[in-house]
Amino acid sequence: MPIDPTRTFRPVRIAVLTVSDTRSLAEDRSGDTLVGLLTGAGHELADRAIIRDEAEQIIARLHAWIDDHEVDCILTTGGTGVTGRDVTPEAVERVADKMIPGFGELFRWLSYQTIGTSTVQSRACACVTRGTYIFALPGSTGAVKDAWNGILKDQLDSRHRPCNFVELMPRLQER
Repeated sequence: MPIDPTRTFRPVRIAVLTVSDTRSLAEDRSGDTLVGLLTGAGHELADRAIIRDEAEQIIARLHAWIDDHEVDCILTTGGTGVTGRDVTPEAVERVADKMIPGFGELFRWLSYQTIGTSTVQSRACACVTRGTYIFALPGSTGAVKDAWNGILKDQLDSRHRPCNFVELMPRLQER
């Protein structure tokens, strides 16, 4: 889809949350990949954290960033699989005002082209809550690249046509 060069690029303030029981900041390749992609596209890294696969910890971190007016969007990586410790989608659903089902559907379609039927193991999802977008991505570097390059790069670009998530930001809390 086209970028309209007559429109002004508006950087989005994005927080990155890595959900993992085993990674530290030094080993967080998916988080590093997301930071590189978003800053390379001209967006601002608002904050970054790594927390364990614990629903209450994820929810607390999401709420803190949702309440922070310096955060427009949250990207999570990890915890979207089907094992017993994977609880990111449940945490996202618990904070969601509105789910964005098309994100997960499109992500799995894009991912299918890369990893085939293994994509059915992903529970990538998205929502909007109190004016903040949340996109929950799998924990692999390939998955975060697929999500960014195939969806988020355009939808978080205010110049993207025919529409994008950024232009909706001022209206997300309408009643």
